[in-house]
Amino acid sequence: MPFTTAHGWDVRETIRTHVLESPYPILPVDVARKWRAYRRDRLARHTDPTPIADPDNPAAWRTELLGTRHAVATGTAAPSTHRQLTGGPHPDVEARLAAIGSSIPPAVRAALAPYRPARAAREAAVATGQPDALSVPCRWCHAGEGEPCRSRRLGLDGRARGNAPARPRTPRAWSSLWRS
Repeated sequence: MPFTTAHGWDVRETIRTHVLESPYPILPVDVARKWRAYRRDRLARHTDPTPIADPDNPAAWRTELLGTRHAVATGTAAPSTHRQLTGGPHPDVEARLAAIGSSIPPAVRAALAPYRPARAAREAAVATGQPDALSVPCRWCHAGEGEPCRSRRLGLDGRARGNAPARPRTPRAWSSLWRS
């Protein structure tokens, strides 16, 4: 384990933190545990870049990959993260979504209907001209707009003690509430 690295590891800081936070004397295992956590974190954030070595030469390819991982693990190189989009959404995306009306095509929505029965029932109700049941917050269970209803548990004093997920609000569910 190195004494310090250019990427955030310092044994002195680890020892100082242990002395300030723990009532027990420092042992080598305390420093080793912090070093392993540091290495694990760095390797978890690392994405192997494509090696420059010829892919037809597996020994050179593997040697370069292992060398990169070892450099990241020992703190001599910074982790190589995934390439990220930093410019924000493409300007054409919102215009295309506005023209299409939905990010899920109708054929895909129909194929997903058996696997999402509550959503399919809501979409069918909206298609027939009925209001969407989740377009308003529920006054009884306090579920927000777009959220399914929750089963309320009431205490002996009549106040709500907790909520648990339940089925979504539907006109059929409303009528059963009014009957009981």
